[in-house]
Amino acid sequence: MCSFLRIIEFSEKGYHFIIKTARKERSFCEKSKGFEFLRRNTYESKKALGVLLAGLLAAGALAGCSSGTSNSSAPESGSDSQGSSTAESQAPAEASEVDIWYYWETEKHQETLDRVIGEYNDSQDAVSVSAKYIPFADFKKQLSIGASAAELPDLVIIDSPDHASYAAMGIFADISDKVSDWDGIDQYYEGPLNSCKLDDKLYGLPFGSNCLALFYNEDMLADAGCEAPTTWDELKDVAQKTTQGNVTGFAMCCLQNEEGTFNFTPWLWSTGATSYDINNDNGIKALTLVKDLVDAGSMSKEVINWTQGDVMNQFISGNIAMMVNGPWQVPTMREQAPDLNWDVTLLPKDAEYASCLGGENFGVIDGDNVDAALDFLQFATSKDEVASYIDDFGYIAARKDVAEGQFTDDETMQKFTEEMQYAQPRGPHAQWPEISDALSLAVNESITGTSAPADAAAKAQSTIDGILAE
Repeated sequence: MCSFLRIIEFSEKGYHFIIKTARKERSFCEKSKGFEFLRRNTYESKKALGVLLAGLLAAGALAGCSSGTSNSSAPESGSDSQGSSTAESQAPAEASEVDIWYYWETEKHQETLDRVIGEYNDSQDAVSVSAKYIPFADFKKQLSIGASAAELPDLVIIDSPDHASYAAMGIFADISDKVSDWDGIDQYYEGPLNSCKLDDKLYGLPFGSNCLALFYNEDMLADAGCEAPTTWDELKDVAQKTTQGNVTGFAMCCLQNEEGTFNFTPWLWSTGATSYDINNDNGIKALTLVKDLVDAGSMSKEVINWTQGDVMNQFISGNIAMMVNGPWQVPTMREQAPDLNWDVTLLPKDAEYASCLGGENFGVIDGDNVDAALDFLQFATSKDEVASYIDDFGYIAARKDVAEGQFTDDETMQKFTEEMQYAQPRGPHAQWPEISDALSLAVNESITGTSAPADAAAKAQSTIDGILAE
């Protein structure tokens, strides 16, 4: 039955497989924790599964040649020609395959996306959708390489501040006219929808929105005689008092990438500084806060290597007392640590409360498969469909007519809704990735001691000024 088997991705996250049978293409992931396969469409054959398992056993021999070549097979799905991309958005007359790239590492997210794709594939026969996981750290690199090599998927689920940058590169299709008459297109919040635009042209649609807040272990704080901190001084005090033995008081993702910038900007903005102006007393103060937490032993230096998922795992394992994270972690935490006693509050403030607006957008790749991609997009962004999955992601819907009915009985998620009033967007700016790199590098250098906060701020400012002057 199985006529084709190829490893199209190899990374520290696991293997990604494409199987082609006489019926259709199947896409699977093997994840490092446990031996579990995520179903991309429908898979009935035990015989084909046996072939897949045999392929996994041989993966060690193939890893050397597959590493770093995941883009070479990206066009496997969605590569069939199906009419002009200038045609009106509708279900294509001929069967088409649509490939989606995404970077979610959270198991619940992957499972929920699979479910949405499965529902769409089961609802019609004209288009077959499959999805491919690419680690966040590699996602933008893969997009850039794919754009240069003309090897891109048909849809991407992209971090919202990066949308304008890739629209400026010309990889996204202008869908303004194609979606203008879609039911509910007027229901999107202005901020998330604007993150999909460049020069007033629409290059995708919002997936969902979120922000960051402070999670805390209620038992650990109570044992230390502390309450949830509301200010920076209180944060440092509580973090120090809850640091004992193998437990550190506080953690947040400080990777040198957009994920790290996402976690740092609320502290920067809380001082009154902006993303474009860090070389001042306020910007230096924000960098010094992070450095002081590490120097005091209240935050592990390992945060420069931890994703937000890693931080969550440390928290639910009882290794940290407080963490910065987002609502998308809540479903997983409730499932994996049902007995953990925790709560959420606003991020502690300096001069003012602040958080960072997060979330993803659907970006439609410009090419021959735009109409097929839009057919899936219209399904996935409809009111009823969004309402069926957005809570499972722990996201706040970008559609007002869905968001208004969310979390009415969930006090934890209501706190994120409260935090949203203090959340600011990153960018949008066509060169936001370069600006973000400068900010996350300043955090990294401050933590590692490569540069003093003042020197790191000056270096970042020089880079940002050069970008803004272009």
